[in-house]
Amino acid sequence: MSADTYDYVVVGAGSAGCVVANRLSANPSVRVCLIEGGGSDSSVRVKVPAGILSLYGNPNYDYRYVGVPQPHLNNRRIPVNRGKALGGSSSINSMVYIRGAASDYDEWARLGCAGWGYEDVLPVFKKLERNRLGQNQHYHGTDGELLVDNPRDPNILSKMFVKAGRNADLPSNDDFNAASQLGLGIYNVTQDRGQRFSSYSAFIRPVLDRKNLTVLSECEVLDLVISEGRVTGLRTLRNGERKTINVNREIVLSAGAINSPKILMESGIGEAEALRQQGIEPIIDLPGVGKNLQDHVDGMITVRSSSAKTLGLSVANLPRMLAAPYQYFVNRKGMLTTNYVEAGGFARTKYAGELPDVQFHFVPGYRSHRGKLVEYGHGYAIHTCVLRPKSVGEIKLTTDGSRRDVLIDHRFFSDERDAAVLVEGIRIARSIFASPEFDGVRGEEMLPGKNVRSDDEILAYLRAEALTVYHPVGTCKMGTDAMSVVDPQTLKVNGVEGLRVADASVMPTLIGGNTNAPSMMIGERAARMILNTPH
Repeated sequence: MSADTYDYVVVGAGSAGCVVANRLSANPSVRVCLIEGGGSDSSVRVKVPAGILSLYGNPNYDYRYVGVPQPHLNNRRIPVNRGKALGGSSSINSMVYIRGAASDYDEWARLGCAGWGYEDVLPVFKKLERNRLGQNQHYHGTDGELLVDNPRDPNILSKMFVKAGRNADLPSNDDFNAASQLGLGIYNVTQDRGQRFSSYSAFIRPVLDRKNLTVLSECEVLDLVISEGRVTGLRTLRNGERKTINVNREIVLSAGAINSPKILMESGIGEAEALRQQGIEPIIDLPGVGKNLQDHVDGMITVRSSSAKTLGLSVANLPRMLAAPYQYFVNRKGMLTTNYVEAGGFARTKYAGELPDVQFHFVPGYRSHRGKLVEYGHGYAIHTCVLRPKSVGEIKLTTDGSRRDVLIDHRFFSDERDAAVLVEGIRIARSIFASPEFDGVRGEEMLPGKNVRSDDEILAYLRAEALTVYHPVGTCKMGTDAMSVVDPQTLKVNGVEGLRVADASVMPTLIGGNTNAPSMMIGERAARMILNTPH
């Protein structure tokens, strides 16, 4: 058998792909290749939680996508950070372990994805999880590969934030993955003794000695080889060399909500007329590819404070900064343990039904009002996002004449209901900050600013400043309607054999929370489907 031929090829060593490759390669009689476009995750800036500030926008770890101008956000182009390293986005994210609400998955089942209801997926989440917190075992697992823990050394302001929730009638919540998401709390994180624990750390690094598993990093997938309705391989570019990798059984696309539809469209799978306009001969007319893009649109409140209790770059904080490396590498304590969004939670606006419709990510340090990654001084901030947006966008191909790229169009606020929810979310966030808990560290609200008070003024601020919390999903959705891309029972791409998609792109709707853990669950489900397929 050729060294460039495998039984299974998994594209994308991210949250889902690492799970798929682990499970498939557990059978020593099959050869598995895991392909990642990025490089090593061994840098200290990846391992140390506080290093996240050096990852966003860094071309060594981030694809650095930028969306198209958004008409409802003052024609601004929104950054779309996606992980480009072993571990994918789980190597650059904030490590928050959230699954979403039970009803999110029941909604998937209602939309035609039988077998994806909450009672179906909960055992999968539990199998993957190694919970170190002693949380309710009805909801949590203790024997899985994925470590789930509390932050090692939360900042005092993170704890103040949780107590301040009482000012907005928000209870303390120590487990957002149990019966209810409502309330504020310290987030559970995917860390191992204060060190980032990515999907690669959990599922691939421990099995690298498997002789039947090959990991190819810094390897770009150009397109798929399709013959007589079946995928037989893929074309790659690595170290300047183009090579075809053949597959005997199946290819699994786990390249994420941006790159999985891109690879499909590059391969002639997508809306036929749009492909022809890009000079691509359609092989399978599948109009849903790239459609149904959903993401969490986010607004921020940032406050300047003179208190050195907060994280910050200052002369007053110099002793703590100088001590931080020693504290971290000896005791796994101190400033370097922070993931910057140590606390957060969920609330209901006046537009919500039973479920929370906004999520908070609290930062116990100053978020620059000028958009800088790091700014001198102290403060604190809160991000508020719309949990279940109604605005739906799409991803399309474009070309500069030499090679193709993607156009990412979120269409944020194209549905006015999202704007209304986020305005109310900002009001709730302000009521948390108004709590007496913050009196000792209170400072000037820099954004939106104390004079921004009415709904129209807050909305104008959001149009000028809102971004995303980087949870794109839905662009290869599973379902049974005409716009579905994959079959819910198999995750096979409709109309072609030997090809599945297993990542956040298959979500029919965006779950209410962070998407790292749900993507791993999808990877586990996909692997079970493959292993149950006769070959």
